[in-house]
Amino acid sequence: MAHIVSLAASLRTATGKGPARQTRFRGQVPAVIYGQGRTAQSLTVEAKALEQALTGIEPASTIIELALDGKKTKTLIREIQRHPIRPDIIHVDFYEIHAEQKVTLKVPVHLVGAPDGVRNAGGVLDQVTREVEIEVLPEHIPDRVELDVTALKIGDSLHVHALTIANATILTHPDLTIATVVPPRAEEVVAPTPEATTDVAEPELIRKVREDDEEGVEGEGEAKAEGKGETKPKAEKPKGGGDKPKGGKES
Repeated sequence: MAHIVSLAASLRTATGKGPARQTRFRGQVPAVIYGQGRTAQSLTVEAKALEQALTGIEPASTIIELALDGKKTKTLIREIQRHPIRPDIIHVDFYEIHAEQKVTLKVPVHLVGAPDGVRNAGGVLDQVTREVEIEVLPEHIPDRVELDVTALKIGDSLHVHALTIANATILTHPDLTIATVVPPRAEEVVAPTPEATTDVAEPELIRKVREDDEEGVEGEGEAKAEGKGETKPKAEKPKGGGDKPKGGKES
């Protein structure tokens, strides 16, 4: 049995970014209704009433009965737009439905039970597909679809063809995986390697080499300075005189 939620709405004449912003400022949400050959109409709904109506339900598979101009119109929510930063709803698309015409929609898949591979082998349950598309009359729209995963062992999987939905046609590919149990992931402990130890000690070695280099550079600089100081007496020798032996005296 379909879940039905009532919500009041009003027609909105002004459209565009400016009027929509003013609508939100007044605590209302801009919306639109279309479908079943109906010309699209702009609406407004109270923000608080909308949030309350959507609490605890599956919006995509819940019939929203709009009270509009004194009439009640059954709809499905096709799209909900939210603010990129805040959780506020900024726009809603309603799709009108008729009781005698089938509709296409997506319903959520809920997994039931604790898999054997998780309980007894430490495996991990991975839900790959979270919703399936169905075709159904509005009165038979399910709130959700349940799938029992209790018997799953490690390596086992369940696919769309395992689902049973009364009075509905499943449109999603039957071989699509819904859930699987995978082996536990072992944590790898990486032991330090000799290369890693060398890499850690290398900066200190480089500093020592640099200090030695600096001392060598300073020594070379001092040697050069002393060398330069020894050349000055040679430049002061009288012309025509020979080189004096070290430690010798002039005769």
